[in-house]
Amino acid sequence: MCGIIGYVGTSIRSQFLIQGLRRLEYRGYDSAGLAVHQSDRFYLKRKIGRVIELEKVVDDVPLQTGIAHTRWATHGGVTEENAHPHLSFDQRVILVHNGIIENSKQFQTKLKESGIELQSETDSETLSHMIANLYSGKGPFGEDIDLETKGNPLESIRQCLRLARGTWGLAIMFVDRPNELFVARNGSPLVIGVGDQARYVSSDPHAILPFTKQVIFLDDGDIAHVVQDDVQLSRLDGGTTNKLIETLEEEWGDGEKGDFPHFMIKEIFDQPEAIRQCLRGRMVHDEGMAKLGGLDMEPKDFLSLSSVTLLGCGTSFHASSVGALAIERLARIPARAEIASEFRHRNPVIDSDSMFFAVSQSGETADTLGAIREIQIKGGTTMGIVNVVGSSIARSCGRGVYIHSGPEMAVASTKAFSNMISAMYLFTLQAARVRTISSAQGQHFCSEFQEMPEKVDRYLQKPGILDPIVEVLAKAKIIFFLGRGFSAPVAAEGALKLMEVAYIPCVAYPSGEMKHGPIALLEKGTPVIIIAPNDPLKHKTISSLHECKARGAIIILIHTQGDPIASEGDYSIAVPECSELFSPLLTVLPLQLLSYKVGLALGRDIDRPRNLAKSVTVE
Repeated sequence: MCGIIGYVGTSIRSQFLIQGLRRLEYRGYDSAGLAVHQSDRFYLKRKIGRVIELEKVVDDVPLQTGIAHTRWATHGGVTEENAHPHLSFDQRVILVHNGIIENSKQFQTKLKESGIELQSETDSETLSHMIANLYSGKGPFGEDIDLETKGNPLESIRQCLRLARGTWGLAIMFVDRPNELFVARNGSPLVIGVGDQARYVSSDPHAILPFTKQVIFLDDGDIAHVVQDDVQLSRLDGGTTNKLIETLEEEWGDGEKGDFPHFMIKEIFDQPEAIRQCLRGRMVHDEGMAKLGGLDMEPKDFLSLSSVTLLGCGTSFHASSVGALAIERLARIPARAEIASEFRHRNPVIDSDSMFFAVSQSGETADTLGAIREIQIKGGTTMGIVNVVGSSIARSCGRGVYIHSGPEMAVASTKAFSNMISAMYLFTLQAARVRTISSAQGQHFCSEFQEMPEKVDRYLQKPGILDPIVEVLAKAKIIFFLGRGFSAPVAAEGALKLMEVAYIPCVAYPSGEMKHGPIALLEKGTPVIIIAPNDPLKHKTISSLHECKARGAIIILIHTQGDPIASEGDYSIAVPECSELFSPLLTVLPLQLLSYKVGLALGRDIDRPRNLAKSVTVE
């Protein structure tokens, strides 16, 4: 969601902060701002809209210490006053903040009572005033008490945050401390990059990769004092801590559009190579086996599993739903997908013989992180299925599978969906080979899996005639998506994509549920997208198709190439033939392309849809 970039080091130009913000744009935001330390004052600029709007009003000033921020509104509307950075009442402290301060209303009331006039509606601003009060030797709300914080930035920050309830990733500057940054983390990611006579701060390692691959990941409760050649770490409780400098792995692909007009369409076409990258070196065909070293599991561990739960939000949940079906079907382990934001709050029963996968592209999804912490408290085993190396979920779980889809910059996820499924299928093969299937069956699985990138590429090169379908969908008031079995989660993912990118209301249901209520919404001319590959449930899905068609619906049918059911649709889209298990990797492709094309036809902001963020780091 919000993004932070900071720098302290030898003199460069403020344009560095703009470049850093550009590398954070993909996360989603509605305003941006920066602050640069200049002798005895701060140079501060904020702007609603894109980073390019901020760049227009920023002078290219010298920079030795600076912070910048992209904001996704949580407290207060989209206004320049609510944009970050926030300056304290005495102009001595300035900060940027990711996260939510849950008791900020209480802070606002007390600050107003002390005579401080708040300049914004945000929770973040309150922290700047409280730290400034403490730094001047007063209480956090201006009380005339001695907390021994006068002139002590670390203790001022520590005393302020001990009062706060919520989450934060903070980067703070003090006007009388040039060439110093102070950062703190609790529930919102922060990483410190280590360069040559320079230190970088960011909420996302991707933003600082062009400058250094040497990083220090902060943990919850960490506070850091950062200067150009050193980082001093301490804890919120006053203790000390040490961290290893880690080297970020180089991922395949890049974060540039190349010759494509948008990241989304580039990432759709990335999928053949993305799946290859996910599979590379992880299948042993002669044994019919997958080898996922990151799981650190012995055969006996697979045999003792009582259940598998996959936790995700949005696209990650839909991919998890596909994965759960595969695990149960092949490995014969009871498996289910759960929405992480619901799971964590219902006091779930945690079985010590169960496995819980946290599924997230960014590895920073707040609700999923909260769920795994709850599981760990209750003694459960957690694994990560993530894309971003070194992310909070990856480090919190300690074990798991990287999906290796490469940087995904568009807010609407595409290639990560395919690679999450691919990673889950590798786990399925490894578990099934130990528990249920023969070497020959495993070899057949490997062979078909290795063919999938070519089949994905074949469809993308010849996707069929989509423009007439785009015209129908672009005019629709509501669109239905139906599927059964492995196609039901794909229908849900297709609906989500179209809602995200085109802003059209969409309803997704398992086909058999249509007549249990949703069919009441059907009117003549309502588009219904039906996913019916050549699987054992196809005839059931066609029954639902007939029910919709009888009520005047426009049927858009996704089917297996060469299947005579193509004539059942008003429009039909053929995908290459494959087994039922692998069909989601193909049937999702036309849904992704249609979402992109409809969004384009309606003039939407394809890569950064309104109100959405790539990485949802608040609850």
